[in-house]
Amino acid sequence: MGQKIRPTGFRVGVMEDWRSRWYASKHEYTDGHRRTTEFSDLLVEDFKIRAFVKKRYGFAGIPKIEIERTRDAVTVLLFTARPGVIIGRKGAEVEKLQEELQTMTGRRIEIKIVEVARPEIDAQLISEDIAEQLQKRSSFRRTMKRAIEQTMDGGAKGVKIQLSGRLGGAEMSRTEAAAAGSVPLSTLRAKVDYGFSEAKTAQGHIGIKVWVNQGDYLKMEAGDGSDAQAGQVPKKPKRPRKR
Repeated sequence: MGQKIRPTGFRVGVMEDWRSRWYASKHEYTDGHRRTTEFSDLLVEDFKIRAFVKKRYGFAGIPKIEIERTRDAVTVLLFTARPGVIIGRKGAEVEKLQEELQTMTGRRIEIKIVEVARPEIDAQLISEDIAEQLQKRSSFRRTMKRAIEQTMDGGAKGVKIQLSGRLGGAEMSRTEAAAAGSVPLSTLRAKVDYGFSEAKTAQGHIGIKVWVNQGDYLKMEAGDGSDAQAGQVPKKPKRPRKR
């Protein structure tokens, strides 16, 4: 089977939650010269919020942005490995970002900063770090090798990195990949994280894809200690061997 699917999208409802959480009507209405729906308008608004934050902070360690909507306000959850950069001195940066988003959307915005617990095994942060190194003209093979070593040392069960583009300034674009450990994409209980970013080099853009196997989801849940029994798969009783 040659087709690939995004591992996080494949696991929504199993161990991944939706990145946008709200309800909107799909009934059409006329807005000036166009027919539109509330659902489509809010979907475009979510995209604009994410694009604005990403463009503003660049490689500031923001792997994902979650958006929740109520009747009155929009809550934007920024997951980040560097909360100090986004919060700023006495929260000045957050307030400024909040005002800019409110001006852009015309809604009341509430921003919550969530610190990423283990940034060394977050696929999006790894891809952004590789992109940053490639833009500084670092060797792509050395960068890939170092990223794999750091991820495995951070406690990942497996990692795969794929680079596509004019690698090393070559005439023709190509794809290079490197991996370590196991990355079972079809095993739903395996918590496989996925990240993508682009390195904008002088020769052209280089696409970076990263897959990280963060471990067995059920064992991770059991390890929290909240409900150890619920996190275990029931084992079949062993049959006695015939002699």
